[in-house]
Amino acid sequence: MRKRFCVLFCAGLLTLAACNRVSPESVQAAPKPAGPAAASAIDVPAGTTIRVRLQQTLDTQRNRARDQFIASLDEPLVVGDRVVVPKGTNFHGHIIQSKPSGQFKGRAVMALNLDSFELNGQEYEIRSTDVARASAGHKKHHLLWIGGGSGGGAAIGAIAGGGTGALIGAGAGAVAGTVGSAITGKRNVRLPAETTLTFKLQGPVSVRS
Repeated sequence: MRKRFCVLFCAGLLTLAACNRVSPESVQAAPKPAGPAAASAIDVPAGTTIRVRLQQTLDTQRNRARDQFIASLDEPLVVGDRVVVPKGTNFHGHIIQSKPSGQFKGRAVMALNLDSFELNGQEYEIRSTDVARASAGHKKHHLLWIGGGSGGGAAIGAIAGGGTGALIGAGAGAVAGTVGSAITGKRNVRLPAETTLTFKLQGPVSVRS
């Protein structure tokens, strides 16, 4: 009797264990907690106008190609009815050409390009059109300097010693005018701080909202 009870008891334990066993196929992975949604982005299209204001003075007398500069956005970049890049955002750029004029010919030239901007702790690289500034030609300037020097020398010579003195004075005046032009004749392009410059995007930039 006791033997039969033990057999029945063991069989009951086996049946209970079988009922509590869960097949791997029936187990479903617990859902993972949802993480933060990926930040949406807005594309600022190519051709968008970027108007910036220089934060420092640039000129061809002291600045050279590859020098960097900072400018602040003067007008917000808007896509549709949404401001994507607000006014005041800092843009970084560099000088791609800086050349003073020659002593007697040529023009001073400065060309700039934008490279990137910073927004909400993120830096965005961009490609922009170039902006260039050139000085006026100074051919007329030299004629005025030389002509003025010659005229002044002739007048001084005429007063000092008559006709012969006038010729000497005229020659001396012409030389003085030419030297003055050689000393001050180089022209430069100067862009003071707060100068506004307008660039355009050459390719789209995706800005996180």
